[in-house]
Amino acid sequence: MRRPKVETRRLPIANPGKPTLFTLQRSAQGDEFRFSKERATSRSAVSRQAPKTRVGFAASGPSELVPRYTPLVPTYKLTIEYDGTRYRGWQAQKNTGRTIAAAIERAASEVCEEPVRIHGAGRTDAGVHALAQIAHFQARAVLSSPEIQYGINDRLPPDVNVLSAEHVPDGFHARHDAVSRTYVYRISKRRTAFEKPFVWWIKDRLDVEQMRAAAKLFVGKHDFASFCENPEGQTSTLVVVNACEVADSSEKILVRVTASHFLWKMVRRLVGSLAEVGRGKLSSEELKTLLATRSARPARWTAPPSGLFLESVAYPPPPPKRRGAGTP
Repeated sequence: MRRPKVETRRLPIANPGKPTLFTLQRSAQGDEFRFSKERATSRSAVSRQAPKTRVGFAASGPSELVPRYTPLVPTYKLTIEYDGTRYRGWQAQKNTGRTIAAAIERAASEVCEEPVRIHGAGRTDAGVHALAQIAHFQARAVLSSPEIQYGINDRLPPDVNVLSAEHVPDGFHARHDAVSRTYVYRISKRRTAFEKPFVWWIKDRLDVEQMRAAAKLFVGKHDFASFCENPEGQTSTLVVVNACEVADSSEKILVRVTASHFLWKMVRRLVGSLAEVGRGKLSSEELKTLLATRSARPARWTAPPSGLFLESVAYPPPPPKRRGAGTP
């Protein structure tokens, strides 16, 4: 079998101390090629091979094989679930390495063999969980989605798991591109031996219908200064809440809130206020007043973090492909 024609080009990178070479290999059929990356180190060159892709060439001559798109710094998108009980929250912090982002950064850096910084869609607080947190990072390592997912998972603690990994276009940002986030809060009606880290057990009987009626007051654009921590430190306390629903089952009450973004401790204080309504200690009219004026009362009703989950993150649909675009 004929060896594929190989042309090696030195491409510019951020760190000139460790030159990186991208090798372009074209198959005998002439319609496929693959990239591999070699970084010069004191030990041995490390090779990474990207999945085969069917793309064309922007040729300026017989000896010029220049790909139309060269993934110098690929962007990887992760969907993550985690139990936040023993962590200090999502965001990496200087004074502790016990955060979700720090754990993933350490694992991803080992897989990619270079420092990696993770950006998440939602900055969950200490003790808060996630069913589908979205994050992204960039790395010069050219790896397949399974290599990223399984490689990171092999290096993560058991209470953090990457559900999926995928390549996304340049410029994707997990936080800035998100159009909404949905949180769900789980209230338990009974004492539980197994779910204590994942619920808020309220012994009082709650009036769910009153809670549903009060939840509708949060929908729309409001100033949630009374329902967040440190409102003076926020750029703005205006938030658009798309939905706030209360669901009832035999053993649990679920409060699901969807909004453009959330302020610090906002969901937990909304849930705590609804619990006061369910107990009969707070009326809907009083709740309206708390939305219209600033008050420290909701801070006293902040629900514990154990019952809160980041359920999903929504993004705008991808733009439609132009007709005729693709493989020539």
